Parts: sequence; C-alpha cells; structure tokens
Amino acid sequence: MAEAHSAVAFSFAITHDGWDVNFDREVLYLVWESGIRSWKKRLARFRNNVHNGVYPGHLQSLYVLWTLIVAAHFGGFNIPFGLVQKMLAILPGDTTMWQVFACLLVALTMWLSVIFLMRYLLKLLLMYKGWMYESRAPGARISLKTMLWVSVVKVLSGWNKPKLYSFQGSLPRLPLPSVKDTMRRYLISVRPLLDDENFKRVEQLAKEFEETIAVKLQRYLILKSWWSSNYVSDWWEEYVYLHGRSPLMVNSNFYAIDAIMLRPTRIQAARAGLIIHACLKFRRLIDRQELEPIMLQNMVPLCSWQYERLFNTVRAPGIESDKIVHYQDSTHIVVYHKSRYFKVMVYSRGRLLTPAEIQVQIQQILDDKSEPAIGEERLAALTAGERTHWAHIRQTKFNRGHNRTSLHCIERAAFMVCLDDIEYGFDPKDPSKLDAFGRVLLHGKGCDRWFDKSFNLCFSTNGYVGFNAEHSWADAPVMGHLWEYVIWSEMEIGYTPEGNTKGTVATPPPSPIRLQWELNKEEILNAIDISYNVADKLLNDVDLRILMYTKYGKGFMKKCRVSPDAFIQLVLQLSYFRDAGRFCLTYEASMTRLYREGRTETVRSCTIESTAWVKAMEDPNSTVQERYDLFVKASQRHQLGYQDAMAGRGIDRHLFCMYVVAKYLELESPFLQEVFNEPWRLSTSQTPHGQTNMLDPKKYPNCVSAGGGFGPVADDGYGVSYIIVAEDTLFFHVSSKKSCPITVSLVNVFYILSRKNISP
Repeated sequence: MAEAHSAVAFSFAITHDGWDVNFDREVLYLVWESGIRSWKKRLARFRNNVHNGVYPGHLQSLYVLWTLIVAAHFGGFNIPFGLVQKMLAILPGDTTMWQVFACLLVALTMWLSVIFLMRYLLKLLLMYKGWMYESRAPGARISLKTMLWVSVVKVLSGWNKPKLYSFQGSLPRLPLPSVKDTMRRYLISVRPLLDDENFKRVEQLAKEFEETIAVKLQRYLILKSWWSSNYVSDWWEEYVYLHGRSPLMVNSNFYAIDAIMLRPTRIQAARAGLIIHACLKFRRLIDRQELEPIMLQNMVPLCSWQYERLFNTVRAPGIESDKIVHYQDSTHIVVYHKSRYFKVMVYSRGRLLTPAEIQVQIQQILDDKSEPAIGEERLAALTAGERTHWAHIRQTKFNRGHNRTSLHCIERAAFMVCLDDIEYGFDPKDPSKLDAFGRVLLHGKGCDRWFDKSFNLCFSTNGYVGFNAEHSWADAPVMGHLWEYVIWSEMEIGYTPEGNTKGTVATPPPSPIRLQWELNKEEILNAIDISYNVADKLLNDVDLRILMYTKYGKGFMKKCRVSPDAFIQLVLQLSYFRDAGRFCLTYEASMTRLYREGRTETVRSCTIESTAWVKAMEDPNSTVQERYDLFVKASQRHQLGYQDAMAGRGIDRHLFCMYVVAKYLELESPFLQEVFNEPWRLSTSQTPHGQTNMLDPKKYPNCVSAGGGFGPVADDGYGVSYIIVAEDTLFFHVSSKKSCPITVSLVNVFYILSRKNISP
C-alpha cells in the first residue's frame, strides 16, 4: 500500500475547516515537463512537415516573393494577368490591409505552383537510372544525357539543405517490370543450375505461366503499383517477416560487432554510458529530422522511411501474424543484467542525461546484488522461441498485474541494453575469440536478449560492444548508419585517462527501478522452459566463424578493374563449388531505396558467366589470361545484375508479389511452386561501410568495424556476410548448421583469396 500512496500526485479531504488539499510538487513538475516536451515535439514535427512538404523550396522565398509583389502593386507596376485585382474582386474589401492580403494570396499561388513544378520535375529526374550504368573507370567518358541530368538534379536537390524526410515526396514509385522481362531474366538466372532436360521443363512451365494466369496477376499488380507507395514493401514485411512462426533468434535477427581495433575503455559502465547517450542523440536527430538523408554520389537521395521505427519499437507476437508496434516517444530504456530487468530513466528535468550520469546509473545496476525472481532467469527465452507459443502466453499470462506493467515497460523502451557478465572481444592471436564474440551477439544464451525489440545493445565486462537487431522493421543499412554515428560520437567525445566518461555529476540521476514479475506459476514456468529448450537446441546447432583477412582488400580488387563486391561474390562461387562440388542458387541482398519505401531486391549471383569462370579455375589446361578474361566478364555481369536490382529490374520481388496475388485468388501455378521451392543454399550480404563521411580513415585509421552477420537460411546451406573495410582488410561471417553433414563454416575462402591466379 505504501507504493500506491507514493504514486499519487495529490489528494484531498473534506474537514470541518473546509478543503484540505495535499500535492506532490515534484510529481506535478514531472507531469508538466512531460507535457511541454510532448508539445515541443509536436510543434517541431509540424514545422518539419511544412518544410518537407515544400522542399526543394523554402518558406523564406515565399516572404521574398510576397514583399516584391506588395512593392510592385503599390508602386504602380502591373502584376501578371492582373492577379491582385482578381483577388480583390473576391475579397470583402479593398482597403490597404485587404490589398496586402491579396498580394499574399497571389504570392502563395505563384510560389506553390513553382514548388510543385520543381517537385514533379525532381521526381521525373530521379526516375532516370542511366547514371548507374555509366562506367566509373578512370578516363571513362560520361554521356551528355547523364551530364545534363547531373547538373539539373544538383540544382534542384542541393541548393536548400534537406532534412531527413525532405525527399520522400519526390522519390519515384518502384517500377513494375513486365512479365515477359521477368520470365526472360529468371530463365537466364537458372540456366547454370539445370541440365538441358530440367531447363526445358522449367522453360515450358514459364511459358505456360506467362500465357495464362500471369496476365491476370499482373493486372492486379499494376493496380497496386499505382495505388500504393511501393507495390512490394508492405507484402514483404507482412508475409516474409511478420507471418513467420519460427524463432527470431538465428533465423531472422542479425548482429554487428564493435570497432575491434579500438579499446577506448575497459570499464563496462563507462562504455555503456557513452554509447547509450550517443544512441539517444541519434534518436533526437531523427525526431527533429536534423539527420541528413543518405545521398549516393552526394546527389541522389535514398528513402529514409525505415528510420522512423528505429527506436521505441517492438515486434509484438500474434497467434497467426506478428505486429510492429511503434511508440511516438519514450523517456526510458530497459537494462538487463544477471537475469534481472531495470527501468532506467534517461531524461531528467527536461534534458537528456549526460554520459557521466548514465554511467552512474549503469554502475548502480552492476553493484546491485539482488537475486532474480523465480522464472526471471530464462524469461527472455519466450522471445527466442516459437512465435505462436509466445503470443498465446503473452495474451493469457502477461495481461494483468506486474507482468503486464513490466512487459509494457520493456516494449515501450527506446531500446534494450544487455550488460553481460562475461568477457568477449577480439584477440589477433586467438581468432576463436572473434567467433565467440559473434555467437554472443547472434544468440547469446538464448534467454539474455529481448529479441522482439528493434535492437539490443550488448556490453562485455571488458568494454566491448555490439548489437542484435530485429529485422522486420528495417534493413541493415539503417542500423549501420546508427552504428557509424555512435562510433564517431565516441571518438569525438572520448574518455578520461582512467577510462571513465568525461564530465561531472552535480546531482544524482534518477535511480534504476527493478521491474517486478509474477512468474511462479507452473503454467508460466513450463511455457518459459518450452521456449528455452527450442532456443537452446537452435543455438547449439549454429556453426559460426568470423574470418579476418589482411593480405589485400579493396585496393587490389580495384587494380583488377572489377567491382569489389563482384570480386567477393565470385570468390564465394568458387569456394562453394570446391566445398560442395556443384553450383547453387545464390542470394545477395541489394537495396531498392532509390524508390519510395524501398527495401531490398535479390541479386542472383550464380550466373552463366560466373560458372564459366569457376570451371576455368578448376581446369588445369586453362591459362591465366583465359581465367582473367572470364573473371572480368563474370564480374561485369554481376555488376549489371546488381544495378538492375537497384533500378527496380529484379526478378524475385516481382515473382513474390505475383505469388501473393495467386494465393489470394486461390490460383495454383506449377511455375510459381517451382520458383519458391528452390532453396537459397548460399545466402549472402555485404555489410554497408562508410555510408557517411563522419569516420575519416585518415583521422581514425584503427576505427575498423568487423561488420556483422546472420544465421543460415537453408538447413543445408550457408549464411555469408562480408564487409570490405579498408584497402587491405576484409571480414567474412560464415554460418551453417552443425546438424548438416555436408556443411562446415570454416570454408576455403582464405585459400582462394590468397591465390592471386584469378588475375595476370
């Protein structure tokens, strides 16, 4: 009862002397503060919406135009088309005030006309993708068409500083390819994987599909492509991610690792304090839209839609489908330490706490000796197990009392922080430590990460950090942008010589609050154990290796006159062939954020040209020159496939959407069944690096991130993530399943990379 009384802001009683009112000024001040902060955010959001709505124009240009029209009108000059007089004719008077107001209406009309013309022109220009296919080789000539396009785009997009969402209204819709083009590209992509007999069978299926139900399916997609902002993204999010019932851990969530060459501090609380502070500053930049959008070639904007759900977001489990829940604001984070959960307020007196103040809070949690409640130790395993099971338990056992309150606190938090009680990190003398680092971030113990949250920050006792991110709300480049900002902020702010955060703590920050649970019921404990057993079996089946290669990198690849990404993809094709003795369907993720609400498209990296090169590498009679010629040809083909995917000319998202429509219409297609029964035995992705100009390699030469990774997609396949971080450094994250007898993650990538006989 004491807790209930202390939670009341004011109370009153009626006595013989009249009203007796008592109130807690501190609580009322907090309420007032919260309201002020909320209204400030609403006002800022309204101001930003106005700015974005008229971009690339600016409100100042309206004031200038209004002033000129007023001066011209009262100076006796004729306004074009007599617009001022026409406005006065419909206004209730013609006094000086009304004349000035008429001039405002004329200025506003003219200004909006120009603004919308500029926005439409910019959208038309951004539909042009010819610049992507222009050669970037030294001395290569750029076409006149592209040069003119560059000049106009720079004028329209560069003269006014954009905010995060300024280009959203000017980005074009993702184009819908024709069925004929998609069928042609698909058949070319599967040709190296099929013998003549099977290829003729698939070719016949494709022809029958194209001439029959594909026509009807395409009509629905044409309608959707015109009606919606993006004809793929909502279905992709819903059916690929949210409808999935398998565990998020390993199967969906991904991870990323610290800048491993740096050891800014060995103090866990200090590192956590500064990193948490930097993340919250990044959130503030998003809220205020002060974060500049990513621009390719400093000119072409990428869609910023995915940033909206980076913070204050949770994937809530459902019986048949999950739901992404995003909260507009949150003033707290939740910290996990030794099986206990703490609510930590990160705002006080209307301001964000400093790194030093957050360090104090984190240290209080580390010093807390309380024991976890019954069932609390493995509670987070519910988020690591089957989704339907978690949804049922959440609806029936977390709908009242402390369980509901504490769960709500976690789900509303800005993000999750996990203070691990073990050491992990990087040791150049012991590569296995990097493997262990990756496994801690990918799955941990199966019960020490809240896998539903948008991301979990994980800190080791010796000061290393990484994150585990849920995948449905956004793709890796968004988390990569956050990570670059965080590492840059840490380098700029720095620590004291003793390893603590800089600054002093004048007044004690709000103390962490231990979350309370009621889990000591047999049904809840059994449910937790079921999820934990699923998670434990899954994580023990993961074979994850992180390979660091330093003999050469991006510099040598460019000397070969090929794209670094194509170079790595061809190496992976050769590695897989030598490992498995065959070729396989290969998935490489490519972004489509050149279009509004774009996410990803698939690049099918196993091509006719790449298989020809691999066969030449395995043929002892082929010469180095023959191998090199085939290598260049294969890399050019891969680069063309990547460009096509970015330009909305991919294969798989179009086929996916036709498959969804077919399911809605209850139409069966042997061709679509053939397409979606093909396993992606080699699933690959390049971790984005250097999206911004913040991390200058000359200023911070040791600021090298090892990138991140994910679990295998197929039971008998590999998940391969790689990052090209410097002129002479590469990282590979290779995952597979131990239960599969034909896969092992320690593949011969090192051997193939070290042999430079792929080029003369």
